[in-house]
Order: sequence, then C-alpha cells, then structure tokens
Amino acid sequence: MESDAEEQLRIIERAEAAPYVSYPKTPGWYPPVIGLWVAALIGVFTWWRDSAALFFPALVVLIGLEIAFLVWMQRRHGAMPFPGRGKPPREIGQIWKGYFAGVMVVVVIVAAVWWLAGVPAAAATAFVLVTSGIWYYERRYAVAAAQVRERLG
Repeated sequence: MESDAEEQLRIIERAEAAPYVSYPKTPGWYPPVIGLWVAALIGVFTWWRDSAALFFPALVVLIGLEIAFLVWMQRRHGAMPFPGRGKPPREIGQIWKGYFAGVMVVVVIVAAVWWLAGVPAAAATAFVLVTSGIWYYERRYAVAAAQVRERLG
C-alpha cells in the first residue's frame, strides 16, 4: 500500500509529465508538410546569388509560415514541451536525445549532398529525410508517451 507521501510524489510526477504525454494525435499531413517546408527553405537558396528579388521575399514567406505554424501548434497543444523548460520524463528524454542526434545526421547528409550535387538535390534529400525522420519520431514519441502514462497510472 502506498503512503500519502508516495501518492503525493506520484501526483506531482503526473503533473510534471502532463505537457509531454497529453496532446492531440499528430495529423497524417504533418511529416510531409514539415519535409516540404525544409525542402522549400533549402530550395530558395537557388536564388541566393542570382536574384535577391526572389530570394528574400521567398525567405520571408517561409519564415512567416513557420511562425503561423508554431502559433497554431501552441494553440492546438496548449502547454507545449520544449527542451530547457522543466525536465521531461526519462522515456521522453531518450526520444529527444535520439531526435537531436538524428537531426545532426540529417544536417550532415543534406550539407554533403548540397556540396556535391547542388541545391535542388539537397532540397529533395531534405524532403525525404525530414519527412521520414518526423514520421519515425512521431511514432516513437507516441510509444514513449504511452509508456509514461502507464508507468504513472
């Protein structure tokens, strides 16, 4: 039988974990849209040297879309978990570590493709890697969140 102190600690841990495990299901369009956004961000660099009149407005539009997307996500999720704000449950922390390591790998691969094959090839590579990476991350995160919910009751 749990003591009052143990029950109170479990309640606190549940409350701390809530932003990490209580969220609406991610829509199916999310991974390809993120992949498309990253590919477009890289793709605008085809105009970097040739046309500032195209490059800068396209960059502003993409940044504006990202800001609007983040505002929408914040409203949809309520309290969104961000690294540096509180400590995530260990299961979520492990997923985040894998995510950030994966991001570094994707950046290196896309940079290598950009250097060796040019901007269009890098944009296409980014689309494939980011879309599949986000899809994989979302599935792993859902499993980890379910494990946290089960552990905390």
